[in-house]
Amino acid sequence: MNEWTELLFTYDEIEAEIVKDVLEAENIQVVVKSLKVTPYPVNIGRMGEVRLLVRNEDFEKAEKVLKIIRDSYGSGAE
Repeated sequence: MNEWTELLFTYDEIEAEIVKDVLEAENIQVVVKSLKVTPYPVNIGRMGEVRLLVRNEDFEKAEKVLKIIRDSYGSGAE
């Protein structure tokens, strides 16, 4: 029952942090997966990917929160 599902895939670390913070404020646990090495600002291929995962049981709620965030900030990303 502790399985995780990918909610967001992005190359934008700031977007990922904002979404993570809002989800956590809604009591949704978030796991951030990234291959970035902090001292090196590399955004090439897989090294630039950031993925947010949420628990399966929180996925629908998290999707609704993500939609509200995108509608509020006019992200346009789907």
